[in-house]
Amino acid sequence: MNRLSQSLMRSWIGLGTRYLPFADAATDDVPLSRLLRLSLFQVAAGMMLVLLVGTLNRVMIVELRVPASLVAVMLAMPLVFAPFRALIGHKSDTHRSALGWKRVPYIYKGTMVQFAGLAIMPFALLVLARQGHAAEVPAWIGQVAAALAFLLAGAGLHITQTVGLALATDLTPPEKQPNVVGLMYVALLLGSVVSALIFGALLSDFSHGRLVQVIQGAGVATLVLNAIAVWKQEARGSARLSGSAGGDPGFQESWACFIAGDKARTRLVAVGLGTLAFSMQDVMLEPYGGQVLGLAVSKTTILTAAMAGGGLLGFGLASYVLSRGFEPFRMAALGALAGVPAFLLVIAAAPLASPVLFGLGTLLIGFGGGLFGHGTLTATMNQAPHDQRGLALGAWGAVQATAAGIGVALGAVIRDGVALWDSHNAVTPYLTVYGLEMILLLGAVVIMFQLIRSPGAASRGQAAQAR
Repeated sequence: MNRLSQSLMRSWIGLGTRYLPFADAATDDVPLSRLLRLSLFQVAAGMMLVLLVGTLNRVMIVELRVPASLVAVMLAMPLVFAPFRALIGHKSDTHRSALGWKRVPYIYKGTMVQFAGLAIMPFALLVLARQGHAAEVPAWIGQVAAALAFLLAGAGLHITQTVGLALATDLTPPEKQPNVVGLMYVALLLGSVVSALIFGALLSDFSHGRLVQVIQGAGVATLVLNAIAVWKQEARGSARLSGSAGGDPGFQESWACFIAGDKARTRLVAVGLGTLAFSMQDVMLEPYGGQVLGLAVSKTTILTAAMAGGGLLGFGLASYVLSRGFEPFRMAALGALAGVPAFLLVIAAAPLASPVLFGLGTLLIGFGGGLFGHGTLTATMNQAPHDQRGLALGAWGAVQATAAGIGVALGAVIRDGVALWDSHNAVTPYLTVYGLEMILLLGAVVIMFQLIRSPGAASRGQAAQAR
């Protein structure tokens, strides 16, 4: 029986390593358990995104009766920090620590900044809502405090994501990085889904005291998850000691060197254009389903799950294919191309009154976005010079986050503008946005064709990176 048990255990381990998504991202030096633990910083990031964009968005407008325009300004505050991701990445590349670390100190700093925002946030929201004794506080104090809270929470999120991805790149060899990218983004999606369910359950019986507890609990969870994620991940000695001889290039010098590299500008333009195209529909799909197709709220909320499911499929497929040598920007271009029929299905759902086509289109949008995001991030990780990984990933994150924020705002503005121009047809504003997204996706594909490398060029680039 003992021999049989050992045989079954070996079979189970082999089966798991072969079929578990992203399990082959592990190496002898960095086992799967260590990668899963590192991915907890993405779980915390997913929790933060749900709290800011989902839960607090609804609570502030509905329960706290904060004006929607003020809520929109608060949610946009984290975008103010997004362009600084490149600077943060550069700082983590060149950081000198007495403990010999370069990534971990910045992850801890980002975590503490994020915690500070969550510590201020609940009380600032109560002042905004004029609740209890907070009603005696001048309203402008609540507005300033809430803006500061959202800014700090968003800044901390940008810091931990940028440096965390750079740390993951440091730990894994180039051939394993596509699977690591997939693992990190699956962790982000799982963190979002699980957090949404937990926040919904905790706030089902809403009270202002419960809101304070939920936000404070999210702050504590962020501290715990990020501390576990980075524990013993970075070896001491990865950074030079403080006061060591030799100076590091400044940010301007490093940025000039980076942007003058192999088609760096073109890569960033492709990332920005594709992200803009995939983001303009973020606040469009559910209103489109309700206003045009007449779907109930319970049906339109399923769209979030459909898009997340499509994203998971895209990340899984991209990880499998890219780990076998497929060109990353070719994968990103295929993702952008997949977005074109996806939006055509969404558009066709209106004249055909077909919720099925609408659901399939939404799933395909998530799938195409997953391929595109995975491909561009993997290309960034593969082509980043060893001493500029943080800067390269920060630049990717800055462009991606800024383009996503602009896309959401631009989509809403275009929809409202067209609705004023053609107030008799509810479909026209949405079709205008979807049509513009298809044009932008095709433009991104044209740009990415200039970035696709031949197999020989890719091999030479990886060899140069290794040196």
